[in-house]
Amino acid sequence: MTGPLSSGAPVALLLDIDGTLVDSREAVETTWRRVAAEFGADPEPILTVCHGRRDDDVIPEFFAPAEAVAVAARVTELETAYLSLVRPVPGADEVLARWRPRPWAAVTSGPRSLMRGRLRAAGLPVPPVLVTAEDVTRGKPDPEGFLVAAAALGVAPSDCVIVEDSPAGVAAGKAAGGYVVGIATTHGIHDLAGADEVVAGWHELGWLRSRSVRPSAPSGGRRRPPAPR
Repeated sequence: MTGPLSSGAPVALLLDIDGTLVDSREAVETTWRRVAAEFGADPEPILTVCHGRRDDDVIPEFFAPAEAVAVAARVTELETAYLSLVRPVPGADEVLARWRPRPWAAVTSGPRSLMRGRLRAAGLPVPPVLVTAEDVTRGKPDPEGFLVAAAALGVAPSDCVIVEDSPAGVAAGKAAGGYVVGIATTHGIHDLAGADEVVAGWHELGWLRSRSVRPSAPSGGRRRPPAPR
């Protein structure tokens, strides 16, 4: 799909959690390093792909089938134990405060209980619609999660602004048909080049925070976000 959002203005926000709303990088990487050490795996290849993907999709790539259940249980245990390492991504709270009570949802590759815990640990609200690993059969980069969230909000995916920090998330958002903003909090700007817009942080999304202006020009032939209503 090309062109501006069909409504002429963003109707809903669909947001990733880890790396987008919540800075959980230390917790995630500490967890995977410990799990890799305990099960005799090299952590570095895991850390290059684990962000933005479901544990169930990552584990089979690096661990034997006989270990999968034990690895998954250990990952869940450690990630829950490391909630104290979680903090909000700078600027995310301001955007949410200005956007609410308009429609918004979170679409995450993590399990529901952990994601709710991370949002609360970071002092951020739990969204009215929360699509987690348990709610989809195919994780990012498949668009299923974003399509489920848009349907739950009663809006078209093409009327949504999707904010993601990972290549898998950007690919999922594009496949869903939304206007995708890549936020370079976890990956480099070049890794998010598939997005309609790439920013270093929430502070660069003035058009979204103010709901009154939009960027002066689209970059690289990508779609321009709509002027807010």
